[in-house]
Amino acid sequence: MDLEISGNAALVTASSSGLGNASATALAREGANVVLNGRDEERLAEAVSELESVGSGEIVGVQGDLTDPEDIERLVERTVEEFGGLDHLVTSSGGPPSGPFLETTDENWYRTYDLLVMSAVRLVREATPHPEDGGGTIVNITSQSVKEAVDSLVLSNSVRMSVIGLEKTLSRELAPDIRVNAVLPGSHETSRITDLVEQGVERGDYESYEQGLKARGSVVPLGRIGDPMELGNTVAFLSSPKAGYINGQSIVIDGGQGRSNL
Repeated sequence: MDLEISGNAALVTASSSGLGNASATALAREGANVVLNGRDEERLAEAVSELESVGSGEIVGVQGDLTDPEDIERLVERTVEEFGGLDHLVTSSGGPPSGPFLETTDENWYRTYDLLVMSAVRLVREATPHPEDGGGTIVNITSQSVKEAVDSLVLSNSVRMSVIGLEKTLSRELAPDIRVNAVLPGSHETSRITDLVEQGVERGDYESYEQGLKARGSVVPLGRIGDPMELGNTVAFLSSPKAGYINGQSIVIDGGQGRSNL
């Protein structure tokens, strides 16, 4: 299916790896021009090199810290300078530290709010003037933890819900020129999951990586954890005219693992 976004300009944050990278890859495969972002300059350069052969669009890497307002301003400015505009914004970020409530400091709370919420606030504020003639989109990548609290993830459970409140509000305030949606991923085979499984193999919890991966997927009705590109493809679809009547929605992508009715 042609998503009809070839030649469009997209900015995907935290996209040198993980779900942000999968989203950028899916957009690039559709011919979009994509700005990648990350803090690690070497890893960012590698990601740009990998994506350059994926589609017909231009791929640009812009290093930056999502907790730094000046870096966010520069990210959007560079996207507009490179591509002449900005049609699609995908907000992604690293996850906050795990831990129980009583071991979570004020500093943890404030930094997590800056990372997850204020980064999205600032990105949207900078990006909204640029889509022209309608057709603009914003997709916020959050977590299934906004639907169901996850043990020992008090920061993610609590703070990510603010992003959903923001997304729903923006979907009304920015329409009809810009559609705003969110995706709520469950477990996907990102580098974080790979590291956790490999640590389990080293501890003797699993005999092999494949066994560890299968064990993690055993709680999912589909019998496996997700491929990051499955989420990336959903992001690309939501960014396209094919999803033109989808607005203000929070879409869970977890293989059916969650038990929430809403």
